[in-house]
Amino acid sequence: MDSKIELAKPRDFGETITDTFGFIRQNFKPLLKYFFIFCGFFVVATCSLTVLLEVKAISFANNTDAFDESNAFSRVFSLLGVYFLLFLFIALEYVAINVTVLCFMTLYKQKQNTIPTTEEVWGYFKYYYLRILGSSILLYILMGIGMVFCLIPGIYLMPVFALVPPIMIMENTSFGYAFNQSFRLIKDNWWVTFGVIIVVYIILYVLNLAISVPSMILGAGNVFLHLRDGKSITLPVAIVTSVFQAVEYVFQILIVVAVGLCYFNLTESKEGTGLMERINRFGATDNHSDTTAEEY
Repeated sequence: MDSKIELAKPRDFGETITDTFGFIRQNFKPLLKYFFIFCGFFVVATCSLTVLLEVKAISFANNTDAFDESNAFSRVFSLLGVYFLLFLFIALEYVAINVTVLCFMTLYKQKQNTIPTTEEVWGYFKYYYLRILGSSILLYILMGIGMVFCLIPGIYLMPVFALVPPIMIMENTSFGYAFNQSFRLIKDNWWVTFGVIIVVYIILYVLNLAISVPSMILGAGNVFLHLRDGKSITLPVAIVTSVFQAVEYVFQILIVVAVGLCYFNLTESKEGTGLMERINRFGATDNHSDTTAEEY
């Protein structure tokens, strides 16, 4: 039986990638369970809006001659409204995945490599969700500004900003402190952190591509079968493709775990907090074992 992965320890590039998959493999069932408990609502809402958007878009494209100009404007605004809701729920969903996995990792470390209960994860989730949501909005705005004015600052900020949510949750601190701490931790370690994130994103892209292939085949087959009636998509096909999309959201756990391990690697390399905790626990254990009363 494999020994449980210790989160708080220094890692090189290869160890971070290996331990990312190892941690998910060892805790796959609880991670999947908490994903559906705390992110399930957002996944269902996102998939439902995706189906609605596809059906509305195809209906709009196939019936352009069936309504007047005023009716066309109302349909366009209806499509834009669904687009906005879909974008909103995708953002809420990604934040929920980040918070769920990071809270799980925080509690897992605090409980000395023991799986936390649903109540414990929920307590952390409801405390941090809105904080991480607001912080994520600010970070995306700043990164967007960096991308607009010059591509290089945006690329540089990506791994730096990725560390802010783990710092806020694992150190129970404010956005301002986490923002400054992320720059301090990334100093002299930018390339390693950036490399881990890029490699995991490439793996994530390949996994998502593999999942989307059946969906693309199904869509192409549906178009071929409905060439005469002009229907390029049907409701069953839209539902099935949205289910495949829901599976892709599960893979986001991979990138969150990788970023969490990057955080532990950086803090241990610079501060050695995990080593100090183990030393303190060892000392406490020794003191406890020596408390046998003496006999006279």
